[in-house]
Amino acid sequence: MSGFAGLNFDTAIVSRAQRGDRRALDLVCRQLASPVYTLCYRLCQSQATAEDLTQETFVEVLRHLPEFRGEASLATWVRTIAVSRCMMFFRSAWQRRATALDEAHEPASDATEQLGLARDLGDALGRLNESQRVVVWLYDVEGYTHREIAALTGKTESYSKSSLSRARAELRRWLDTAVAAPAHTATLDTRCIA
Repeated sequence: MSGFAGLNFDTAIVSRAQRGDRRALDLVCRQLASPVYTLCYRLCQSQATAEDLTQETFVEVLRHLPEFRGEASLATWVRTIAVSRCMMFFRSAWQRRATALDEAHEPASDATEQLGLARDLGDALGRLNESQRVVVWLYDVEGYTHREIAALTGKTESYSKSSLSRARAELRRWLDTAVAAPAHTATLDTRCIA
């Protein structure tokens, strides 16, 4: 479940924050910092990048908060900004080159290491390619529709649907392998990726 679920701000707090009240801004930022960071981390799988994207998100929030119209909840609005920052990061030429280099020089890992990574759904998500991980997280966790994901990623709804299907199949395969391994005693709940 998304960390943004259930985060509601009193309209008076939002109004004060829009006017620049430091206490109201601090309250909003403190309550949203963890969900924004978690979202950024789950999408990019890098602690340093997630920290940077979280900071960029809050810079945008503070810059555009006076323009917030309240058509959606403040948490939803901030989540949209965070996802947008992540998508901009993925589209950057620097990131595309770095990803291509990483994939070209990725060392082969042995079966034991792969099973260790598959023990945790978060690690399994990290093994997905960037586009699949983004679609899984936005659809299954954040609750975006395929149409919204297509608009955010610049792809089609069909691409979003097929990426989700392939990603779920990969996750099931990895998690089933981890559960079947004799050294693995923890029980994994794979219902969330069915």
